[in-house]
Order: sequence, then structure tokens, then C-alpha cells
Amino acid sequence: MQLLAVGLNHTTAPVSLREQLALAPEQLGDAVRAARGWFARVNTQMGTRGEDEAALLSTCNRTEMYAASCAPDPIDASARFLADYHQLSFAELRPHLYMLPQHDAVRHAFRVASGLDSMVLGEAQILGQMKDAVRVADAAGGLGTYLHQLFQRSFAVAKEVRTTTEIGAHSVSMAAAAVRMSERIFDRVSEQNVLFIGAGEMIELCATHFAAHNPKSITIANRTLARGEALAARFNGSAIGLADLSERLPQFDIVIASTGSTLPLIGKGLVERAIKARRHRPMFMVDLAVPRDIEPEVGRLNDVFLYTVDDLAEVVRTGVESRQAAVAQAEAIIETRVQSFMHWIGDRAVVPVIRDLHESSESMRLAELERARKLLAKGEDIDTVLDALSKGLTAKFLHGPQQALHRAQGDERARLASLLPQLFRGRR
Repeated sequence: MQLLAVGLNHTTAPVSLREQLALAPEQLGDAVRAARGWFARVNTQMGTRGEDEAALLSTCNRTEMYAASCAPDPIDASARFLADYHQLSFAELRPHLYMLPQHDAVRHAFRVASGLDSMVLGEAQILGQMKDAVRVADAAGGLGTYLHQLFQRSFAVAKEVRTTTEIGAHSVSMAAAAVRMSERIFDRVSEQNVLFIGAGEMIELCATHFAAHNPKSITIANRTLARGEALAARFNGSAIGLADLSERLPQFDIVIASTGSTLPLIGKGLVERAIKARRHRPMFMVDLAVPRDIEPEVGRLNDVFLYTVDDLAEVVRTGVESRQAAVAQAEAIIETRVQSFMHWIGDRAVVPVIRDLHESSESMRLAELERARKLLAKGEDIDTVLDALSKGLTAKFLHGPQQALHRAQGDERARLASLLPQLFRGRR
């Protein structure tokens, strides 16, 4: 049985391809069943047998399959399943896939659960998404001994990383800093309505960071409504045009702006009216644009907390050093846990051998015991019977190793000659 992880994410594939492989939560169960069916057909074709396991994880930044399979080439089978299931060309999909066997797959699962493989380094949302995916896979019959252990250990590692390091405590980008600063104004981002003005790369990154905190709502305001709608859909949000800002601005607690406009889009008067309509509930605003999207005078208004690129730069500078130290700690924890899990897999691999040894030994024991009982029933001397019993057992146990040693040649015989004394050396 081989463990593996096959998939793509924000570092290996553009969004145009990621969206083609994306699976809605209600589609995951069918995909898991299809994956197991795919492995079963491959095993039948290749003459192999096994109860293959599969689970799929799909978010806006990744779609990947974890599996434990007896197929001759399970990694290739998994990659081809993803292409076939999504009706894509394997040749076009293959360059964007990571295909990870055994300990690499385990390390990947641990890193994903811990937030080290996310667009937002250290974010916690992915752990909940992974737990949801595992529940679906279990309900669909996709989990067996190997994947169950893999995911339970992934969750344990994520908890250890989160509680023993500061992986999520420091801001290392403007987007992360914006979230951190907003938490100084509002205790919980989850209770706030967030507005993003623009639909470029910076806004996409900011939206990803804020989405990890599950805000009450996410809205994208953009000059081109279709582009705004496309970005909003990724975060289960809505979109409005820039012309709607004057009417809708009072609804938002957090406003993040980053457009290419040469003139401010939000003036002091507009914000004054919004604050009045909000009955002076505070508004947190971040202007990441250069030239600025929000007039500087807005920052002088009561109940408005306005920050610019320069304001966030210091937060970022102080966070980088701390986050790097936390990442190093997290990676060390993960590596230790990977080795522990691989040791467990190694133990699992010899379980059938140990079981067979026990069964064959028990068969020998029962046969000799029955022979001894028959001799005793005939009136044979008990010491003679016990002596025959011990010699019979010894002869049977040594027959196989002796035959293997006689049949072996050259280096193989030398290896057996050095190994057998270790196997049959009794305790003293």
C-alpha cells in the first residue's frame, strides 16, 4: 500500500486551471467514490488486489487528492483520474501537478493542515476545510486505516504548530498587516462587513487574508463589474460598481482600497455622510494605492481609522523576522512527526508477515501437541513424550530457515548466515 498526494495549488497553476478542477462541497462525495472506482478498475486491469483509499480537498487555492493504493503506479493513476474526472487533457494538466509519494505526501498533508502551504502563511481556515473534506470522504467510504491515520495526525500536527509557535501571530505582508490592524479596532473580523475597492492582485491577496477570518460579508467594488463579480465569487461575496459607493459605503465596517486610479475615489465628504448614516460606529479604512484612493483628510474624521501603505510598512517589517523563526520551528515539528508516521507505516508493512508467522507457528504447535497427547494416551513415559515434543517443534521451526540457507548462493547466503543467528538467538 502506497500513500500519495496529487494535485495543484496557487503556486503551480493559474486560477483559470484551478477553477476547472475545483469541486463544490456537495461534489466531494461523488468524486471520492469515483476515485475508488477508478483505482478498482486499474487494479483489475493490472491483476492487483487491495482496498484503495481516497480523499479530495478542494479550495479556491488548491484541488488535491490523497490516496493509499495498491495499484502498480498509483501516482500516475491518481493524476490520470483527476484529468479524466474533470474532462481535461492529461498532457495539459500534468505540468501543473505535484505528485508526491510516501513521506513527501505525509509532509505535504502536515504542511497544508498547519497553514505552511497556503497563500496566507499560517492561516487557520485550511484546517477547517481539510476536516470537512475528511468527514465527506469518510461518509463516502474513502477512508481506511492509512488515510484515517494520516489525517488524524495532520490535525494533531496542526494543533501542535499553532500552539507551540507563533506562525499566525505576525504580519508579513500588507494584506496580513491590514487584517492585524483591523483587529485592533474590531475584536472579531467575523462580525464585520468588508468592502474591497478594486480587483487587482493586491485586493485578491487582501480578500484571501480577510476571508480566512470568515467576515460577515465580502463585497468587491470595481469599475468593471464582471471582473468584480468573478473575484467575489471566489469568496462567496457580491460585487458592486464604483458608482454605487456613495449609496453603499455606510454598510461597511472595513474598507480596503487598491486601484490604479490617478485621482481619489473616496473623498472626505463621502465618508462624513457614511459615518453619520452609521450613527458614528467606527470605520476602519486602508488605502494601499499609490496614488491614493482615499483623500488624506479622511483620516482626520472622528470614528474613522485610516491607514496607508507607509503606516503598514512598519508592521510588516517587525513581523518578517518573527514569522521566519516561527516557520523554522513549525518545519522542525513537522519533520519529526513525518518520521514518526513513516515508522508507523513501516510497522504496518510487517503486520501481515508477523500474522503469517503466528499462524504457521500455531499450526506447528497444535500438530506437535496432538502427537504428544496420542503418545501419552498410549501410555508412553511423560519425559520421553516431552523430549519428543520439544525436538519436534525445534525441527519444524528450523526447517524453513535451513532450507533457505541451503538454496541461497553467494551474497544472499552470506546475508542469511549473518541474519539467522540474530533471529533465532534466544533470551538469556
